[in-house]
Amino acid sequence: MIRIAGVIIPEEKRAVIALMHIYGIGKSTAKKILVDSGVSADEKLKNLPENKIEIIRNNIEKKLKVEGDLKLVISQNIRRLKDIGSYRGTRHIKNLPVRGQRTKTNARTKRGKKVTVGSGRKKTAEKT
Repeated sequence: MIRIAGVIIPEEKRAVIALMHIYGIGKSTAKKILVDSGVSADEKLKNLPENKIEIIRNNIEKKLKVEGDLKLVISQNIRRLKDIGSYRGTRHIKNLPVRGQRTKTNARTKRGKKVTVGSGRKKTAEKT
């Protein structure tokens, strides 16, 4: 069992894919970490010696903000935008898309389940 930055990494996967299980590390960052550590990207973590895993762990802890630290920074940035009253901050407050996407037809994940709205007037009962 390999633990890096508080996350249990799957040992049976390739090193690049396994490092992507850490929040804040994508494919390109994982490749850079492995190049700096001198590990092949196709190597499985269970085949690596303990000293190589320790080098990878040290590279991640020293150079990157990952997991809890990164989430804290992101939430502080969003809170700052809300406090200063910027356009992006108000979009966050209203729970709408922030980066200019259209909302008339799409944005279902931000706006929630589709709710059909009627015409605004009730139908009158026909008298025959």
